[in-house]
Amino acid sequence: MNERIEDPKSDEDADPTIRANPVRSRPVTQSEYGIPEDDSGMLSWEFVAETMADDETFWVTTTRPDGRPHARPVWGVWVDGRFHCGGGERTRWVRNLAENPAITVHRESGTEVVIVEGTAEKLTEESADDARLERIDAAYEAKYDTPHGTPVFAVHPETVLAWTDYPTDATRWEFR
Repeated sequence: MNERIEDPKSDEDADPTIRANPVRSRPVTQSEYGIPEDDSGMLSWEFVAETMADDETFWVTTTRPDGRPHARPVWGVWVDGRFHCGGGERTRWVRNLAENPAITVHRESGTEVVIVEGTAEKLTEESADDARLERIDAAYEAKYDTPHGTPVFAVHPETVLAWTDYPTDATRWEFR
């Protein structure tokens, strides 16, 4: 049932997560939840990319220094196959990422779900190339009528979960 995702189109260069060849499978949980054992009906990676690109508000969860979770809504954009978001240096969630880059991003919807679990990479004018930052700013401008600027965080996925008709189409991608 585990299936390595190959580039289904010619957009490999535009989506580095496809090049990473994530393994698509079913989430593992209690059998009583009724997730099918076969791969029929699983969602495509295009669903993840399109949904994340279209949404305006997302929930991010980081970990406080004492280990407690911290969740908050953010704006974000899907650029180069990654979720990008940012906040002020003094905000709790950005300070959390400075100590622990683990992050979870969740769509606002609880019925058409995409959950991205991974690590956040802080992008600054010094650490990222200008073209990449320009693409991120252009996406913010198109979506929110304002550029973002730096710093901004790129979320590198480790596990992505998605569904629209749970449990029938519950799908997991692993990037490890």
